[in-house]
Amino acid sequence: MSDEYIYDEATGEWVQAGEATAAAPAEGVEVRDAVGNLLADGDAVTLIKDLKVKGTSQTLKRGTAIKSIRLTGDPQEIDCRFDGIKGLVLRAEFVKKR
Repeated sequence: MSDEYIYDEATGEWVQAGEATAAAPAEGVEVRDAVGNLLADGDAVTLIKDLKVKGTSQTLKRGTAIKSIRLTGDPQEIDCRFDGIKGLVLRAEFVKKR
């Protein structure tokens, strides 16, 4: 019998591998867009407002489509990719699910 432990970032403790996999699906964060639709990894969204991107001189225009979003664990932030911008994180209140 092997004692394998995994570090659980949510609690900050080391837990046995069997306990971590059983508890992981239960702690999901609901992320909702500006209209109230539930968002999930891989969804496509559209911007509902012009947004200036910090660190660049670029502005993302209203109606811009963003594909394949990823949830970050924060109920108000989503991680995504856009041409020419690395590490783009958008607030869920400025997007609408397509």
